[in-house]
Amino acid sequence: MVARAVGAPLVIGLDVGGTKILSGVVDQEGQVLARHEVHSPGDSQAELLAALDSAVEALLDDRISAIGYGVPANLEPGTRRLLRAANLPLENFDLAAHGRARFGVPVGVENDANAAALAEWRRGAGLGAASLVMLTLGTGVGGGIVLDGRLFRGWAELGHIVVQEGGPPCVCGGRGHLEALASGHAADAAARELFGPEANSHLLIGKAEAGDAGARAALARIGESLGVAVGSLVNIFDHELTVVGGGFGTAAGELVLGPAREAARREALPPADETLRIVPAELGAEAGLVGAALVAFEALDGTW
Repeated sequence: MVARAVGAPLVIGLDVGGTKILSGVVDQEGQVLARHEVHSPGDSQAELLAALDSAVEALLDDRISAIGYGVPANLEPGTRRLLRAANLPLENFDLAAHGRARFGVPVGVENDANAAALAEWRRGAGLGAASLVMLTLGTGVGGGIVLDGRLFRGWAELGHIVVQEGGPPCVCGGRGHLEALASGHAADAAARELFGPEANSHLLIGKAEAGDAGARAALARIGESLGVAVGSLVNIFDHELTVVGGGFGTAAGELVLGPAREAARREALPPADETLRIVPAELGAEAGLVGAALVAFEALDGTW
Protein backbone atom coordinates (compact mmCIF):
# COMPACT_ATOMS: atom_id res chain seq x y z
CA MET A 1 0.00 0.00 0.00
CA VAL A 2 1.30 3.45 -0.90
CA ALA A 3 0.49 6.97 0.28
CA ARG A 4 -1.56 9.19 -2.05
CA ALA A 5 0.69 11.34 -4.22
CA VAL A 6 0.76 15.14 -3.94
CA GLY A 7 1.10 17.61 -6.81
CA ALA A 8 0.36 16.70 -10.41
CA PRO A 9 -0.85 13.09 -10.30
CA LEU A 10 0.79 10.20 -12.08
CA VAL A 11 -0.82 6.83 -12.69
CA ILE A 12 0.15 3.35 -13.81
CA GLY A 13 -1.57 1.94 -16.88
CA LEU A 14 -1.39 -1.74 -17.85
CA ASP A 15 -2.02 -3.01 -21.37
CA VAL A 16 -2.72 -6.69 -20.71
CA GLY A 17 -2.35 -9.05 -23.66
CA GLY A 18 -2.26 -12.76 -24.23
CA THR A 19 1.53 -12.85 -24.52
CA LYS A 20 2.77 -9.79 -22.61
CA ILE A 21 1.81 -7.23 -20.00
CA LEU A 22 3.02 -3.70 -20.72
CA SER A 23 2.88 -1.31 -17.77
CA GLY A 24 3.82 2.35 -17.72
CA VAL A 25 3.87 5.49 -15.59
CA VAL A 26 1.76 8.10 -17.40
CA ASP A 27 1.00 11.76 -16.71
CA GLN A 28 -2.22 13.68 -17.35
CA GLU A 29 -1.08 14.65 -20.85
CA GLY A 30 -0.72 11.01 -21.84
CA GLN A 31 3.07 11.06 -21.80
CA VAL A 32 4.59 7.70 -20.88
CA LEU A 33 7.40 8.43 -18.41
CA ALA A 34 8.52 4.88 -17.65
CA ARG A 35 7.77 1.42 -19.05
CA HIS A 36 8.00 -2.18 -17.89
CA GLU A 37 7.16 -5.42 -19.67
CA VAL A 38 6.55 -8.93 -18.35
CA HIS A 39 5.32 -12.18 -19.88
CA SER A 40 1.61 -13.04 -19.55
CA PRO A 41 1.41 -16.50 -17.96
CA GLY A 42 -1.50 -18.48 -19.29
CA ASP A 43 -1.57 -21.44 -16.93
CA SER A 44 -3.70 -20.19 -14.05
CA GLN A 45 -5.49 -17.14 -12.69
CA ALA A 46 -3.20 -17.05 -9.67
CA GLU A 47 -0.09 -16.89 -11.86
CA LEU A 48 -1.59 -14.19 -14.04
CA LEU A 49 -2.57 -12.06 -11.03
CA ALA A 50 0.96 -12.44 -9.67
CA ALA A 51 2.34 -11.21 -12.99
CA LEU A 52 -0.06 -8.25 -13.00
CA ASP A 53 0.95 -7.35 -9.45
CA SER A 54 4.62 -7.61 -10.43
CA ALA A 55 4.04 -5.30 -13.41
CA VAL A 56 2.59 -2.69 -11.03
CA GLU A 57 5.19 -3.14 -8.30
CA ALA A 58 8.03 -2.58 -10.76
CA LEU A 59 6.84 1.02 -11.22
CA LEU A 60 5.00 1.78 -7.99
CA ASP A 61 6.18 4.59 -5.71
CA ASP A 62 4.61 7.41 -3.71
CA ARG A 63 3.99 9.48 -6.85
CA ILE A 64 1.37 7.03 -8.13
CA SER A 65 -2.23 8.07 -7.50
CA ALA A 66 -4.21 5.36 -9.35
CA ILE A 67 -3.96 2.25 -11.52
CA GLY A 68 -5.80 1.34 -14.72
CA TYR A 69 -6.03 -2.00 -16.52
CA GLY A 70 -6.90 -2.56 -20.18
CA VAL A 71 -7.84 -6.23 -20.55
CA PRO A 72 -9.15 -8.26 -23.53
CA ALA A 73 -12.35 -9.14 -21.69
CA ASN A 74 -16.07 -8.46 -21.49
CA LEU A 75 -17.04 -6.48 -18.40
CA GLU A 76 -20.35 -6.79 -16.58
CA PRO A 77 -22.36 -3.56 -16.86
CA GLY A 78 -22.64 -1.80 -13.54
CA THR A 79 -20.24 -3.90 -11.48
CA ARG A 80 -17.38 -3.78 -14.05
CA ARG A 81 -16.36 -7.31 -13.09
CA LEU A 82 -14.45 -9.24 -15.73
CA LEU A 83 -16.80 -11.87 -17.11
CA ARG A 84 -14.38 -13.71 -19.38
CA ALA A 85 -11.01 -12.76 -20.81
CA ALA A 86 -9.85 -13.79 -24.27
CA ASN A 87 -6.66 -15.90 -24.20
CA LEU A 88 -6.15 -15.26 -20.48
CA PRO A 89 -7.13 -17.32 -17.40
CA LEU A 90 -9.47 -14.67 -15.93
CA GLU A 91 -13.16 -15.35 -15.46
CA ASN A 92 -15.84 -13.77 -13.25
CA PHE A 93 -13.25 -11.75 -11.37
CA ASP A 94 -13.29 -8.26 -9.82
CA LEU A 95 -9.86 -7.01 -10.92
CA ALA A 96 -10.54 -3.47 -9.71
CA ALA A 97 -11.29 -4.69 -6.19
CA HIS A 98 -8.15 -6.85 -6.27
CA GLY A 99 -6.01 -3.87 -7.25
CA ARG A 100 -7.54 -1.57 -4.63
CA ALA A 101 -6.98 -4.14 -1.88
CA ARG A 102 -3.43 -4.90 -3.02
CA PHE A 103 -2.17 -1.35 -3.61
CA GLY A 104 -4.49 0.98 -1.71
CA VAL A 105 -5.20 3.42 -4.59
CA PRO A 106 -8.19 3.92 -6.92
CA VAL A 107 -8.32 1.35 -9.72
CA GLY A 108 -10.19 1.27 -13.04
CA VAL A 109 -10.62 -1.58 -15.52
CA GLU A 110 -11.70 -1.40 -19.16
CA ASN A 111 -11.83 -3.62 -22.22
CA ASP A 112 -8.54 -3.18 -24.06
CA ALA A 113 -10.08 -2.05 -27.35
CA ASN A 114 -12.30 0.43 -25.51
CA ALA A 115 -9.19 1.73 -23.77
CA ALA A 116 -7.39 2.17 -27.10
CA ALA A 117 -10.40 4.06 -28.48
CA LEU A 118 -10.37 6.29 -25.41
CA ALA A 119 -6.67 7.03 -25.95
CA GLU A 120 -7.04 7.88 -29.64
CA TRP A 121 -10.05 10.09 -28.85
CA ARG A 122 -8.39 12.08 -26.09
CA ARG A 123 -4.74 12.02 -27.15
CA GLY A 124 -4.50 10.78 -30.73
CA ALA A 125 -6.17 10.80 -34.14
CA GLY A 126 -9.63 11.54 -32.73
CA LEU A 127 -8.66 14.55 -30.63
CA GLY A 128 -11.51 17.06 -30.72
CA ALA A 129 -14.08 14.69 -32.25
CA ALA A 130 -17.46 14.28 -30.58
CA SER A 131 -17.92 10.78 -32.01
CA LEU A 132 -15.68 8.10 -33.46
CA VAL A 133 -15.31 4.39 -33.97
CA MET A 134 -11.92 2.73 -33.53
CA LEU A 135 -11.12 -0.64 -35.07
CA THR A 136 -7.96 -2.44 -34.02
CA LEU A 137 -6.80 -4.93 -36.65
CA GLY A 138 -4.43 -7.33 -34.97
CA THR A 139 -4.53 -11.11 -34.72
CA GLY A 140 -8.25 -10.49 -34.29
CA VAL A 141 -10.35 -7.35 -34.58
CA GLY A 142 -11.36 -5.21 -31.60
CA GLY A 143 -13.32 -2.02 -31.43
CA GLY A 144 -14.41 0.92 -29.35
CA ILE A 145 -17.04 3.62 -29.80
CA VAL A 146 -17.26 7.25 -28.65
CA LEU A 147 -20.70 8.86 -29.02
CA ASP A 148 -21.65 12.43 -28.12
CA GLY A 149 -18.44 12.90 -26.18
CA ARG A 150 -18.73 9.71 -24.11
CA LEU A 151 -16.99 6.34 -24.40
CA PHE A 152 -19.54 3.56 -24.92
CA ARG A 153 -18.97 1.16 -22.02
CA GLY A 154 -20.74 -1.84 -23.49
CA TRP A 155 -19.11 -4.86 -25.09
CA ALA A 156 -18.64 -3.25 -28.52
CA GLU A 157 -17.55 -6.54 -30.11
CA LEU A 158 -17.19 -4.86 -33.49
CA GLY A 159 -14.93 -7.61 -34.81
CA HIS A 160 -17.95 -9.93 -34.74
CA ILE A 161 -20.36 -7.98 -36.89
CA VAL A 162 -21.36 -10.01 -39.95
CA VAL A 163 -19.83 -8.70 -43.17
CA GLN A 164 -20.40 -11.70 -45.44
CA GLU A 165 -23.32 -14.04 -44.87
CA GLY A 166 -22.06 -17.64 -44.83
CA GLY A 167 -18.48 -16.40 -45.13
CA PRO A 168 -15.33 -17.96 -43.67
CA PRO A 169 -15.55 -19.32 -40.13
CA CYS A 170 -14.61 -17.09 -37.21
CA VAL A 171 -12.86 -18.29 -34.07
CA CYS A 172 -16.05 -17.51 -32.11
CA GLY A 173 -18.02 -20.10 -34.09
CA GLY A 174 -19.86 -17.69 -36.37
CA ARG A 175 -19.25 -17.13 -40.07
CA GLY A 176 -18.38 -14.11 -42.17
CA HIS A 177 -17.49 -11.88 -39.24
CA LEU A 178 -15.20 -8.89 -39.74
CA GLU A 179 -12.51 -10.66 -37.69
CA ALA A 180 -12.52 -13.59 -40.10
CA LEU A 181 -12.12 -11.27 -43.10
CA ALA A 182 -9.99 -8.29 -42.05
CA SER A 183 -7.62 -9.39 -39.31
CA GLY A 184 -3.96 -10.33 -39.25
CA HIS A 185 -5.16 -13.92 -39.12
CA ALA A 186 -7.06 -13.37 -42.38
CA ALA A 187 -3.95 -11.82 -43.92
CA ASP A 188 -1.87 -14.82 -42.79
CA ALA A 189 -4.33 -17.12 -44.56
CA ALA A 190 -4.16 -15.05 -47.75
CA ALA A 191 -0.37 -15.07 -47.62
CA ARG A 192 -0.24 -18.85 -47.26
CA GLU A 193 -2.57 -19.27 -50.23
CA LEU A 194 -0.35 -17.07 -52.39
CA PHE A 195 3.16 -17.85 -51.18
CA GLY A 196 3.13 -21.18 -49.37
CA PRO A 197 2.62 -22.59 -45.87
CA GLU A 198 5.36 -20.55 -44.19
CA ALA A 199 4.09 -17.17 -45.41
CA ASN A 200 2.39 -14.67 -43.12
CA SER A 201 0.91 -11.17 -43.09
CA HIS A 202 4.35 -9.55 -42.84
CA LEU A 203 5.43 -11.23 -46.08
CA LEU A 204 2.11 -10.34 -47.71
CA ILE A 205 2.55 -6.65 -46.89
CA GLY A 206 6.18 -6.70 -48.01
CA LYS A 207 5.27 -8.30 -51.32
CA ALA A 208 2.48 -5.78 -51.85
CA GLU A 209 4.78 -2.86 -51.11
CA ALA A 210 7.18 -4.28 -53.70
CA GLY A 211 4.39 -4.27 -56.28
CA ASP A 212 3.24 -7.90 -56.30
CA ALA A 213 -0.22 -7.84 -57.91
CA GLY A 214 -1.56 -10.87 -56.03
CA ALA A 215 -0.52 -9.50 -52.65
CA ARG A 216 -1.99 -6.08 -53.42
CA ALA A 217 -5.27 -7.69 -54.51
CA ALA A 218 -5.44 -9.77 -51.32
CA LEU A 219 -4.97 -6.69 -49.14
CA ALA A 220 -7.52 -4.81 -51.23
CA ARG A 221 -10.07 -7.57 -50.52
CA ILE A 222 -9.33 -7.23 -46.81
CA GLY A 223 -9.74 -3.48 -47.13
CA GLU A 224 -13.06 -3.92 -48.91
CA SER A 225 -14.38 -6.09 -46.07
CA LEU A 226 -13.23 -3.48 -43.59
CA GLY A 227 -14.93 -0.75 -45.61
CA VAL A 228 -18.22 -2.64 -45.81
CA ALA A 229 -18.21 -2.87 -42.02
CA VAL A 230 -17.34 0.81 -41.65
CA GLY A 231 -20.15 1.78 -44.03
CA SER A 232 -22.63 -0.14 -41.91
CA LEU A 233 -21.30 1.42 -38.72
CA VAL A 234 -21.57 4.90 -40.24
CA ASN A 235 -25.19 4.17 -41.14
CA ILE A 236 -25.85 3.28 -37.50
CA PHE A 237 -23.82 5.87 -35.59
CA ASP A 238 -23.16 8.69 -38.10
CA HIS A 239 -19.80 9.17 -36.37
CA GLU A 240 -17.27 11.76 -37.48
CA LEU A 241 -14.38 9.44 -38.19
CA THR A 242 -13.19 5.86 -38.02
CA VAL A 243 -9.71 5.30 -36.60
CA VAL A 244 -7.89 2.13 -37.66
CA GLY A 245 -5.02 0.78 -35.58
CA GLY A 246 -3.65 -2.52 -34.32
CA GLY A 247 -0.45 -4.22 -35.42
CA PHE A 248 -1.75 -5.46 -38.77
CA GLY A 249 -3.81 -2.34 -39.47
CA THR A 250 -0.85 -0.07 -38.84
CA ALA A 251 1.54 -2.19 -40.91
CA ALA A 252 -0.81 -2.50 -43.90
CA GLY A 253 -1.67 1.20 -43.93
CA GLU A 254 -3.05 2.58 -47.20
CA LEU A 255 -2.89 -0.83 -48.86
CA VAL A 256 -5.97 -1.62 -46.76
CA LEU A 257 -7.31 1.84 -45.90
CA GLY A 258 -7.57 3.01 -49.51
CA PRO A 259 -9.89 0.17 -50.60
CA ALA A 260 -11.72 0.48 -47.28
CA ARG A 261 -12.64 4.10 -48.01
CA GLU A 262 -14.01 3.18 -51.43
CA ALA A 263 -16.16 0.36 -50.04
CA ALA A 264 -17.37 2.44 -47.09
CA ARG A 265 -18.48 5.28 -49.35
CA ARG A 266 -20.33 2.79 -51.54
CA GLU A 267 -22.24 1.39 -48.55
CA ALA A 268 -22.85 4.57 -46.52
CA LEU A 269 -26.02 6.57 -46.95
CA PRO A 270 -25.84 10.19 -48.16
CA PRO A 271 -24.46 12.57 -47.05
CA ALA A 272 -22.10 10.32 -45.05
CA ASP A 273 -20.90 8.67 -48.26
CA GLU A 274 -19.10 11.92 -49.03
CA THR A 275 -18.14 13.06 -45.54
CA LEU A 276 -16.98 9.86 -43.80
CA ARG A 277 -13.33 9.70 -42.82
CA ILE A 278 -11.13 6.65 -42.20
CA VAL A 279 -7.79 7.60 -40.68
CA PRO A 280 -4.81 5.70 -39.26
CA ALA A 281 -4.33 5.61 -35.49
CA GLU A 282 -1.63 7.94 -34.18
CA LEU A 283 -0.59 6.33 -30.89
CA GLY A 284 0.53 3.02 -32.35
CA ALA A 285 1.52 0.36 -29.85
CA GLU A 286 1.07 2.78 -26.94
CA ALA A 287 -2.68 3.28 -27.45
CA GLY A 288 -3.62 0.47 -25.06
CA LEU A 289 -1.18 1.63 -22.40
CA VAL A 290 -2.25 5.29 -22.61
CA GLY A 291 -5.90 4.27 -22.65
CA ALA A 292 -5.47 2.17 -19.50
CA ALA A 293 -3.81 5.17 -17.85
CA LEU A 294 -6.76 7.38 -18.82
CA VAL A 295 -9.04 4.83 -17.15
CA ALA A 296 -6.86 5.18 -14.04
CA PHE A 297 -7.39 8.95 -14.10
CA GLU A 298 -11.14 8.32 -14.38
CA ALA A 299 -10.95 6.11 -11.30
CA LEU A 300 -8.99 8.84 -9.53
CA ASP A 301 -11.60 11.53 -10.19
CA GLY A 302 -14.56 9.24 -9.60
CA THR A 303 -15.90 9.13 -13.17
CA TRP A 304 -15.03 5.47 -13.90
